[in-house]
Amino acid sequence: MGVFSRTVIDGKPFVLVPEEKFEDMMDIIMAKEVMARIEAGEETWPAELVYELFDTDSRIRTYRNYRKMTVAELAEAAELAEATMSDIENGKKTGSVDELKRIAAALKVDFDDLVVEMVD
Repeated sequence: MGVFSRTVIDGKPFVLVPEEKFEDMMDIIMAKEVMARIEAGEETWPAELVYELFDTDSRIRTYRNYRKMTVAELAEAAELAEATMSDIENGKKTGSVDELKRIAAALKVDFDDLVVEMVD
């Protein structure tokens, strides 16, 4: 392990690591943390869904389709009238914070996942 150097500064031991090796170590640590969250049941998103979320005109529709739900099923799960659900999904109605929170819960996504503000 000749890539590390030991030194003492103000009586405290330190190990000097080349920046490239340090970045590799941090990548490994972060990857292990991500894998632990996945093994604990955290949901991951396929790349196709992520790309579609950037391009979609309706994040609700994109998540609804991903969850294989109809508008009627989502409306029922969110305790909304089907017409209201359709209007919110199609951008004809904004939807209240409460309605959007219920939709997010029904889709099993965070509220923020539905109301991301796009920044230019």
